[in-house]
Amino acid sequence: MSKVIDGLMYQESHEWLKKVSDDEVLIGITEFAAKELGSVVFVDLPEVGDELTAGSDFGAVESVKAASDLTSPVSGEVIEINEDLVGEPELVNEDAFNAWFIKVKISNPEELDVLLSAEQYKKLI
Repeated sequence: MSKVIDGLMYQESHEWLKKVSDDEVLIGITEFAAKELGSVVFVDLPEVGDELTAGSDFGAVESVKAASDLTSPVSGEVIEINEDLVGEPELVNEDAFNAWFIKVKISNPEELDVLLSAEQYKKLI
């Protein structure tokens, strides 16, 4: 069974979201997604300053088995990317919940209300 962390919010497409302040969140992929992908070899991330729309793709993760688009759970501006993943994409496999992809300043906090709780995500996987 893949690890699911209480207190995070989840999306059916296997991204997680962690609030770091009232209007800033970190986004990454779940351990379940990382295991399904296999060994991650490349991560394509947006640029700082890019505007995201909830439900739209913002990047991709490539592994030896497959490539998968990353879907934003919220709308807002990318204010930071995890530069470590650019040089060491395998960090996603080592600890998916520590290897966040982007930090976003959210523009519509109500979008958080439709995300899954840890308990709901456990049922999904």
